[in-house]
Amino acid sequence: MRHTLPIAPQFYVTAPQPCPYLDGRMERKLFTALQGDHAEQLNNALSKQGFRRSQNVLYRPSCAECSACLSARIRVADFKPSRSQKRAIKRNETVQRDATSPWATEEQYALFRSYLDQRHADGGMADMDIFEFAAMIEETPIRSRVIEYTEETKGERSLRAVCLTDVLDDGLSMVYSFYDPAKASTSLGTYIILDHINIARDAGLPFVYLGYWVPGSAKMGYKARFSGLEVHTDGEWQKLGDPDQYSSDTHPLSTDPIAEQVARISLPDTRPTK
Repeated sequence: MRHTLPIAPQFYVTAPQPCPYLDGRMERKLFTALQGDHAEQLNNALSKQGFRRSQNVLYRPSCAECSACLSARIRVADFKPSRSQKRAIKRNETVQRDATSPWATEEQYALFRSYLDQRHADGGMADMDIFEFAAMIEETPIRSRVIEYTEETKGERSLRAVCLTDVLDDGLSMVYSFYDPAKASTSLGTYIILDHINIARDAGLPFVYLGYWVPGSAKMGYKARFSGLEVHTDGEWQKLGDPDQYSSDTHPLSTDPIAEQVARISLPDTRPTK
């Protein structure tokens, strides 16, 4: 099934498959290829409209009877750490950050496997081999970084966490992160987000994009604990407000027809300037 705007790119819809966030639901995605000379501009423009990147694809949920998934981002200027988040910073004060080019390593993959096996053994990535992992990290047509978090103990450096991060024109997009499950008690996952907020602030970037927040999903609930959170709903970014006011109920009219969704997508102007 294909839908085309008057100019490139072309948009497609995936076949329905089981939802990874809400039991008993089926998910469907609207997506387009991310390629060519204007990949950077397209990624910037569509990220502002709720799309996410996965390798060379930009996608956004477009489920037939559900609109629970909401793209979420932190407005850096409005963020203030909570007491528990301050404790997370304190518990990870010995962790060091190192930003590198998007290259996959065996050490990263070993940590990735440990993370999946203990926290997401039944998820969609559970069977990912090292070659697929390398593709996830390395296949990016835009400005991306691998941010590694390490810790030195008794003279030995250990990899504790990794985040694949895209650099947008208005923020940082946390594409995928994973960490040592043995360090879960130190709130290392929370710390990675807090550190990205600091990176964005230092770089003068106003937002940190977190992916999707899904009311009713325990997996995604942690995102609502960050102050300054905005969600993309009804075609615009809005302050989250009270998370309990959002519903994950299904309704046959919750999602507009695909052709209407595509028609409302704003594409970047890639015409050469004189």
